Amino acid sequence: MAELFDKIRVALLENEFAEKVKFVFFEKDRWKFITKGLLTTLEVTFLALLVGLLIGIVVAIIRTSHDQLKEESKKGVGGFFLKLANIICKIYLTVIRGTPVLVQLLLMYFVILLPLDSKIMVAVLTFGINSGAYVAEIFRSGIMSIDKGQMEAGRSLGLSYVTTMVKVILPQALKNVLPALVNEIIALLKETSICGFIGLNELTRGGDIIRGATFEAFLPLIIVAVIYLAIVMLFTWLMGKIERRLRESDIR
Repeated sequence: MAELFDKIRVALLENEFAEKVKFVFFEKDRWKFITKGLLTTLEVTFLALLVGLLIGIVVAIIRTSHDQLKEESKKGVGGFFLKLANIICKIYLTVIRGTPVLVQLLLMYFVILLPLDSKIMVAVLTFGINSGAYVAEIFRSGIMSIDKGQMEAGRSLGLSYVTTMVKVILPQALKNVLPALVNEIIALLKETSICGFIGLNELTRGGDIIRGATFEAFLPLIIVAVIYLAIVMLFTWLMGKIERRLRESDIR
């Protein structure tokens, strides 16, 4: 008899849970806040990653070029512009890494990019510029880890400094910094959860909208957390496959 009552209680609880899920997500198609928010999150993350990689690689090349080139090479007009670019890069790195990304997002939305009538583009530019500062230091450490003989070998073959950097040094540096770069991409994905402060309906805000409409906090927020976790696990798995493939190519 006790087992029968336990089965009935479990069935009632399961039914109650199913009704709650139906009410929270499927009534008035509230699940669409999650799906649309997920697409927005992925869009912002992907575009910001492209912006961050572009800025980061350029800044890393400028910083390492300034540090590695001899003083004789820095003379003249070219040397002046390299020194000026290096100063600008240092200021950029100091300001971006020294201020919270949320403050940067609000400044970009309410002040700097106020004429830009696109919340997604504001988020992309903000997170791209922010990520670029960290990507720059990641790539700079990778470039500095490459033996100087690689650069000298490239120059001795008649390649220019920039060509040697792009075709010889950067591919090797990418292998060295891939784990750190993956961590930065994961951090970028999670940082997009603050886009709700400018009214952008990304994944976290989608869950919060459902919470406000149903007064149920657990289900929508736990679904948001599970989705973030699943994306991170999938991305980590893919990067692990790439790392193993790169190691196999080194052995060959």
